[in-house]
Order: sequence, then C-alpha cells, then structure tokens
Amino acid sequence: MRLYNKKQYIKNSTLILIALASVFFPRVLGSLGFPSQINFLHFVLVPFACFSVLSQARLKDSNQITASKKMLAGIFMACTVIFASALINDAGVINAIFSFLLLIEPFIFLLALISLPMTHESFSKFRTWVFRFAFINIIFCYIQRYIFSRHLIMGFEDNINGVFIAAGAGHVVGASISLTFGIYYFFIAKSQPILVRAIVLLAILNQIVISDTKQVLLAFAVAYILVQIFNLKNPINTSLYLILGIVFSILFYWAIYNFEALSPFTTWIRPEIYGPDGEATRLKFAAFRIVIGYFESPLNWFLGLGPGHTVGRLGGWMLDSYGYLLLPLGATVHPASSNVWQAVGNSWLGDQSSMFSPLFGWAGIWGDLGFLGLASYLYLCFLIWKYFCIDNVAKFLVLTAFVFGCIFSQLEEPAYTMFLATIIGLQWHEDRLKKPKTGVKEILRTQN
Repeated sequence: MRLYNKKQYIKNSTLILIALASVFFPRVLGSLGFPSQINFLHFVLVPFACFSVLSQARLKDSNQITASKKMLAGIFMACTVIFASALINDAGVINAIFSFLLLIEPFIFLLALISLPMTHESFSKFRTWVFRFAFINIIFCYIQRYIFSRHLIMGFEDNINGVFIAAGAGHVVGASISLTFGIYYFFIAKSQPILVRAIVLLAILNQIVISDTKQVLLAFAVAYILVQIFNLKNPINTSLYLILGIVFSILFYWAIYNFEALSPFTTWIRPEIYGPDGEATRLKFAAFRIVIGYFESPLNWFLGLGPGHTVGRLGGWMLDSYGYLLLPLGATVHPASSNVWQAVGNSWLGDQSSMFSPLFGWAGIWGDLGFLGLASYLYLCFLIWKYFCIDNVAKFLVLTAFVFGCIFSQLEEPAYTMFLATIIGLQWHEDRLKKPKTGVKEILRTQN
C-alpha cells in the first residue's frame, strides 16, 4: 500500500511540475516551430493535474481542511458569478470557460500544490525543479541581451524577455517572475550561502535594467510600503524598514538622473500629466468611462458586461490574437474592448509605458464581471492571505500582485500567477515540514 501511495505521489508531483512548465515554456516551443495552439496547452494540463492531486488528497490537518473547503467554496462562487455574467450579457460559453481559467487557475493550482504529501526529500527535489525553471528564464535574458543584442534590433527594444519570447509584454512577465523568485531565494533559501543569494538577486535587478521593466521595480516598491503598513503592530521594525525604504528612494531618484541605464525611469516624472484632467489620468481610467457607457441595466454594475467583453486578458488580447481559434467555438466580442484600444492609440502616452495602460487587471475583472466578480476574486485572495501567507515575504509577494493589478494584466497572466502560487506553496510546505509532528489527540486537545 505504501508503494502504491509513493507511486501516486511521484505521478502527481510530476504532473504539477509539468503543469507549471506548460505555462512557463510554450513561447520557447513556439519559437522552435510548434504551432501557436501550444499556448493553450496549460488550460488542459493544469486542471487535469490539479484534479488528479485533489481527487487523491488525504488531508489530516484541521486548518488545511478548513482552508481547502473555503477555497473550493470560493472557487464555486467565482464560477457562478462568471457564468451568471455570461448569461445576462449573452457572452459565449467559451468566454466564460476561459475567463474562469485565466482568473482562477492559480488558486486551483495552489490548492493542489499544498495537498501534495511532501517529505523533506520530495520537497527538496520539487523546489530544485522550480529553481531550474527560474534560472533558465534569467539565463535566457542575459543571452538575449549580451549575446544576441536583441535590444538593438528595430522593433525588439522590449524583447529582453527570457523564456517569454514574442509575448506582447513578455519582458514584464519575465522580470516580475525573476524578481519574485529573487526575493524568495534571497530571504527564504537560506541553505545557500549569503554571497550566492546576493549575486543571484543582483543579477535579477540587472535583468530589470536591461529589459527596461521599470514598472516591475515600482510594483515591488509599493508592495514593500504596503506590507510595512500592515505591520504597524511592530512600530520599531516598521519604522526601521520605512527609513531604509526612504533612503533607497532618495538614492534611486538621484541615480536615475546620473546613470544613463536608469534614465527610462524619468518617463514618469512629469507632474503635469497626473492632474484630474492630465493625460495620464484620463488614459489610465479610460476603461471605466467607456465600460460604464455600455451599461444597460443596474445588473451590469454587479455582473459587468460579460467575460471577455472589456479589458481583461481575454477581451483585451486573446480574442484578437486567437480569434481564428476561439470565434468558431462560439466566443463573443464586445465593442468596449476595441474602443479602449482606440483610446490608447489616440493618446500620445499610449506607447510610452504600460504604467499608463487602461487595460489593467482590476479594471478587467470589474468590467467583465462587475462588483460581484471583484468580491469573489478578493475573497479568494483573502483566503490565501489568511491561511497560506505564513510570513511577511509571502504577504509582500501577494501584495506585489495586487499592485501589478493596477498597472497591467498580470492578474490574468498564467505564468506569473502560477509561479507566485508555487512560491507561496513552497513556503507553506517548508513551514509545515519544520514543525514537529503532532498526534491527533494533541491536535484535538489544543483546539479545545
């Protein structure tokens, strides 16, 4: 019986890694000649791998059981909202399915990951594979910059993008994944020498510079401030970290005017574009004005214009790029999406930086699914925060995703969200493995 369980575990852990690889490397495979449909493979592999794990899970920890039940309830609630929105807005069933997968995939993946019965040995092997994925992405960036000099080729200025080759915002996705990994590796992977961890983190920071992904650094900086605000119960440590943050900000502000490599950051330092009627403000919030203009009933406030009908990843990009695949399957489009893109094209800031883009995560969730969609998504995020963010590093990384949701479409970028879920799951498993084994009677006694 033990042999059977071991075989099942090996199978499931491998499936989870394959599922992660399916969102990590399809662009590499595409560049080698694989058909573009390879980008959709994860929509099959991830649910299959997660179902395999969850159907065989034998959870014993009461907190884990409670968290899993609440997560499943939250996932069901989100599914209900998505299909209700599709129903009242005459959106295609395929829209609802893809919207559900794009938004909820990382939550299902995390639920499956924490359900794997890992030992110290199996955890170490699993984490090693995750590290390899992250290092491959970093190495690709350095090859693209220092060997192929892709940044010098016309039209390839933003294509220091690691394994996310030929993706529209691949450089942002690659950098955000690398910095997420770098934070985890530096602060959590303490089995490695501090010098090695510092070199890796510095290499990742240089990746941000050479890939011109300044919005990634900004997102992490804002998340750093937010996590310190959440830690106000410890005023001494909070004050110390805030002082360090202020010192870093001052030095960085000086550096962007004195080092050519950092000069792109000056794009944002234009006070005149941020007023109530400034160009940046008008462009950033254009989606809200346009989407509200298409509301036909009070229900739209609660359920939006329908999955894939506004500025989420599905309506903003996928239905245009993969329309030849999705439209014959019954996918529907809405003029709100094209009108927002027209607003981007009409603004002189439209091609300056994704910081000013009106097609960002929170706007997409609200536009597609309304306030109920936002509420169901935030509820799942709350459960992650409460049950699986075991320390400030995990909370910091989750808050980074929240900030990214205000900038661009990372909340629906499978590679980024699933890698973030993987890091949170790794921390959760590592914390569990450090705790002494507790008998069932002792667990019951401490709960009573």
